[in-house]
Amino acid sequence: MRIASAVVAGGLVLGAAACGEAPKDDNNAGSGAKKYSACMVTDTGGIDDKSFNTSAWKGLQEAKKANDNIDIKYVASKAEADYEVNLTGYVNQKCDFILAVGGLMTDATKKAAAANPNQQFGIVDANPGVDNIYPMQFDTTQAAFQAGYLAAGMSKTGKVGTYGGLPISPVTIFMDGFADGVAYYNKTKSKNVQVLGWDKATQKGSFTNDFTKQDEGKKVSDALVAQGADIIMPVAGGAGLGTTAAAQASGGKYSVIWVDVDGCESTPNCATLLTTVVKNIPGSVKDAVLKAAGGEKLQAKPGYVGDLANGGVSIAPYHDFDSKVPADLKAEVEKIKADIAAGTITITSKAQPTN
Repeated sequence: MRIASAVVAGGLVLGAAACGEAPKDDNNAGSGAKKYSACMVTDTGGIDDKSFNTSAWKGLQEAKKANDNIDIKYVASKAEADYEVNLTGYVNQKCDFILAVGGLMTDATKKAAAANPNQQFGIVDANPGVDNIYPMQFDTTQAAFQAGYLAAGMSKTGKVGTYGGLPISPVTIFMDGFADGVAYYNKTKSKNVQVLGWDKATQKGSFTNDFTKQDEGKKVSDALVAQGADIIMPVAGGAGLGTTAAAQASGGKYSVIWVDVDGCESTPNCATLLTTVVKNIPGSVKDAVLKAAGGEKLQAKPGYVGDLANGGVSIAPYHDFDSKVPADLKAEVEKIKADIAAGTITITSKAQPTN
């Protein structure tokens, strides 16, 4: 989930751009041993997007906890024009590992990697196909399929909805899986639950064109609710908080499925969240940084693809909805996980990651 912005940030001093927002815990206190520096460039949603930027930063924090010889810092991109500036700034600072967060950073990261072939880069939600960029991708169709089936089974109106931030692969992959899960429920139960906001066949649907503006998220979900949806899955980063807040204010008129990070840990609206389609970005980032800091060469091929079988994607606990989800539906959702992992159920999406 990424933001497209037309704002141009000109004339930035590279060093200042790359360290101006570094958090307090990027210090070199301690032993005189050379630190291993892991430096992260966020997408424009910022470090507190409650989504993929937050997740990636958590991964760096966990790596530092596991190995206190690792120094971590980040810089938040304000606009797409900042990507290359911030990445190059960290190259100039001689960071050992530079992490780009988000598919929209692909071109800037490829350019920086080509100019600095001995520099180790990593990227979340993309595979640029460059030897010195370690790709971390997630087949979220699988967990989103479970969520779609669950939503169809929980809907009282027979209509569920989803919307995205932008029509890009890391967003539409969730929407494809969700729609397929609903379709699978309809097929196995002889039902006709409708998906509003996304047509997998045409790849057309509802988008906020923004990942931060909560009023835009609320506007789109209000339209879906007006059409009858009683469960909505926003795939729009912080913009989706407009939906969770409105759902909570509705007094139970509709509920929400969150994405990326368990919404009961990352949003103030747990009471309205049925579940979350989770990407284990923290785990993949932590593992990559610990391996690199330990001297292991990160292989661009095959890179990392998280799925249900390896724990890279999952659905979160039901939390406040645990007593409301029927036991047989819970069991069916778990069986779907096993069937997908075993290959009994196959899911296809144009947005699925490639090795």
